[in-house]
Amino acid sequence: MRIYFYGCVSMDGYLADKDHKIDWLLETGTTEETNYDAFYKRMDITVMGKRTFDDIADMDGIESFYGTTENYVFTHADSLSVKNFIPISGNVVERIKNMPQDKNIWIVGGNTILAELLDHDMIDEFYVQVAPVLLGDGIPLFTQKEGVKRFKLKEVHQFGPFAEMVFEK
Repeated sequence: MRIYFYGCVSMDGYLADKDHKIDWLLETGTTEETNYDAFYKRMDITVMGKRTFDDIADMDGIESFYGTTENYVFTHADSLSVKNFIPISGNVVERIKNMPQDKNIWIVGGNTILAELLDHDMIDEFYVQVAPVLLGDGIPLFTQKEGVKRFKLKEVHQFGPFAEMVFEK
């Protein structure tokens, strides 16, 4: 099992604005201007929180956008509005540890899930794209309890307006 984070932040490190919205990101660029397709082809499973799911659930073509992966959403709900997304609950670390060991898992958005996994040294690679936007306030990417975590810079790319850094454990 390898666990990946792939996502975009503002220059000041926010995943979403203070109202939990990602409009600023959608106004900055598109996935066609990134390496999203190549990254996604390597993934078997996606894991996200309910807020992230709510942000993407109304996107046109969402079912085909996440069509080749098993998609799990941490939520207290018994069902979700998009058919190929599966609600799960419980301890994030334990649920992910119990996923198939031969799979690549993408942690989609969500600093709450990411923080739990970082506190248990479970993230193998980060694909962090930085958009040329300053939000001033918002939802930060990193909120883990443990202070210092070190990673090795593996690659740096420019995709349209985005700078992408790839880090590994």
